[in-house]
Amino acid sequence: MTSSKQRRTEFQGLPTLPNEALYIGVDIGKFKHVAGFLSKTLLERHKHFDHCPAFIFEQSREGFRAFVERIQAYCPLEQCFILMEQTGHYHRSLLQYLLELDLPVFVIHIQRRQEGMVKTDKRDALGLANQLYTQLELGAQVANTLQAIRRALPPSEAAAQLKGLMRHRYELVNEATQRKNKLTAICDELFPEFTQVFKDPNAALALDLREHFPTPAAIAAATSIELRTVRRRNHPSEAQFMQIQQLAGQSIGTKNPARQDSLIVEQTLLIQELRLLQNHLEQLEEKIGQIVEKSREGQILTSIPPIGPLFAASIIATIGSIGNFEDAAHLKSYFGWAPIRTQTGVSFDRTRLTKAGSREMKKVMFLVAWKAIQMDTEWAKLYKRLVPRLCFYDERMQAYKGKGKALGHIIGRLITLIFALLKKDYELLNKLSPGTEPPPPTMYDPELHQRHRTGHYSPLRREGPQNRIVQHSS
Repeated sequence: MTSSKQRRTEFQGLPTLPNEALYIGVDIGKFKHVAGFLSKTLLERHKHFDHCPAFIFEQSREGFRAFVERIQAYCPLEQCFILMEQTGHYHRSLLQYLLELDLPVFVIHIQRRQEGMVKTDKRDALGLANQLYTQLELGAQVANTLQAIRRALPPSEAAAQLKGLMRHRYELVNEATQRKNKLTAICDELFPEFTQVFKDPNAALALDLREHFPTPAAIAAATSIELRTVRRRNHPSEAQFMQIQQLAGQSIGTKNPARQDSLIVEQTLLIQELRLLQNHLEQLEEKIGQIVEKSREGQILTSIPPIGPLFAASIIATIGSIGNFEDAAHLKSYFGWAPIRTQTGVSFDRTRLTKAGSREMKKVMFLVAWKAIQMDTEWAKLYKRLVPRLCFYDERMQAYKGKGKALGHIIGRLITLIFALLKKDYELLNKLSPGTEPPPPTMYDPELHQRHRTGHYSPLRREGPQNRIVQHSS
């Protein structure tokens, strides 16, 4: 392993850049990373960004130290800017290390390579450095938003805790759904009439009955005393027990003994697995609820009527830090709810949602908005006014068609509100002196929302760009 003294000897021939910015692109790998260095002086010396210097370092603390020492050989750390792609989880360790040093780190979506181009890690790293130089130093704008860089800010304490927990919950929910689907399929084959009495064959009571009496024959032969062992309070009722026994005696389920035996074993194991997953989900959701309740972001989000603790946890974990977003439009795009308009003269004009953004947050915001219009909220009143204006009335069906437009409008308002409240609290905390006790966060006020809707509007933020909590609905 190369020592610090040996590295300093190697760095002696490098040009120093005391009065200019150094732009660094990092190509992320599983075990090693490649950093490309670019500046005005380096471009003048090497003529083309492809020929500028690069540095390979390992995915380890010693490798990260070597990378920082190489930067310091060119210029002070305050003059460097670093760009890396978001490649799964391999970039996270380096990103956290650099943020701990208060270095300005930028991230970008994974870039698509041009066909026919010679691909090397060095070229990729220097290409990223060139993008950073072009956008920061030269101020060039990019037509494709996927090529736009953004400053990486460390996530809030709540976001750092919730990110892994919400991901694990998502996996547990998927696994539990798989078990339920298999148990439903077994019930359909073993005792298809079961759902005439128990609508959900995977409910707690239904699983208890299926575990104790796995076949229709077992249910038909059981006494009333034996059946009552699975009873919880007054459920199932005596009438339901009688009905299930009658159906069991006439069931069309499989009668093959070998097949029945294998289904019973599979059903028993699946029930045990499902209960374990449900137990883990309960523990996880309890912990998530505690984190949301204690965090400022959680208190702000749960003050909005349709947002519960789990929805709030998904939003916090996805955002990380609201400082990563310049305005509500960027947050809408990140959530997958930004409209894209395609227009050609007067013959073609269509608006659709972007396919980019977080798939999970697209679902979450849809559910939040759907819940909002079912409750007694200002969004429900707005939705009722928007449907006749934005939707087509089908005379034959006697109903409005295309209500998704109105619901999408509600989602846009909700995201704007979320951004305004979180951004205001973020800016407030950044202005506080170290050690100062922060004031309570600004919560959602339904009375203020109603006044805004009736025309008495006052902006939440009076300095700089105005991010409104509630836009006029008229």
